[in-house]
Amino acid sequence: MKKGAFLFALVALAIFSVIALNYDSASFMAFDERIQSLFQGNDIIISFHYIGETNFILVIAVMLLLYLWVYGKNYRGMLFVLLTLAVGNSINRLLKHYFERPRPEIADQLATFSFPSGHSQMGVLYLLTLAYLFSKMTNSRKKAAAAWVIAIVLAFFIGLSRIAEGRHFPTDVLAGWSIGYIWFIICVIWYESRKYKNNDPDS
Repeated sequence: MKKGAFLFALVALAIFSVIALNYDSASFMAFDERIQSLFQGNDIIISFHYIGETNFILVIAVMLLLYLWVYGKNYRGMLFVLLTLAVGNSINRLLKHYFERPRPEIADQLATFSFPSGHSQMGVLYLLTLAYLFSKMTNSRKKAAAAWVIAIVLAFFIGLSRIAEGRHFPTDVLAGWSIGYIWFIICVIWYESRKYKNNDPDS
């Protein structure tokens, strides 16, 4: 893992910590209102929430696990997917119940807690996991770079869709992106730890 990715995870941790401690402050509430006014009701952005739905991610995860099992016999990769997605989802649920932040007040609102955004967190986790594993399978730097760009852009719009739909505050989304990236990097550190133990940078 490149040093820059680890340093960015530390920045993400700082962002999450600041938001977690201050999301109900006047300045952060004003920030939420300003950002909400920019995206609220945008149907194009709202449409991105479909690729962040739990059932969609579940289908993608099962397909990825089957591929890693049948074609690659990559059992460590399969465990990596389970760590990023299954454990990542559990982390989100625990955080929601710890903070117990109510969702924005709109008609037909969801009954679950708001902080951090599950769509945002899981969008980051499953898309970056796909990009990471694809980059390990391809010998083309251009294809790997394209996979990372697509993953980041889609994760960004999945998060924005929750603001546009009125399901989350912007600070929920920022926190979801942050904790998702942090957990992804932790899982990558674990996944790559074996190759450093074997002194094999290409394994």
